[in-house]
Amino acid sequence: MTSANENLAFDALSDRVRRRILSILGEGEFTVTEIADRVGVVGRTTVSSHLRVLRTSGIVTERRDGRLRYYSLDAEGSVRDAFNFLQSLLESSVRVADREQDRPDAARREAG
Repeated sequence: MTSANENLAFDALSDRVRRRILSILGEGEFTVTEIADRVGVVGRTTVSSHLRVLRTSGIVTERRDGRLRYYSLDAEGSVRDAFNFLQSLLESSVRVADREQDRPDAARREAG
């Protein structure tokens, strides 16, 4: 079962533009204008709205420097919970696949 933090992260990650913003922020810290210029498909106002969702969900942090706001990934935020959830699913799937391959009847199915 997913936690509230995981749900926030998955909701935030469900949008293509937000995923593009995150890939940009994976390269460092940027202002909304710099992000909007690099995203290209939406304007600054839309990028600001997406950043608000990402900030609220705990995926992105904001740092103020005078009038400028700088955005960066929050590696300790809710995205970590979502990542851990996905990682546990994948590990479970691999264990199940390994057990199925180790069963004697699996070898017969493959040979037959």
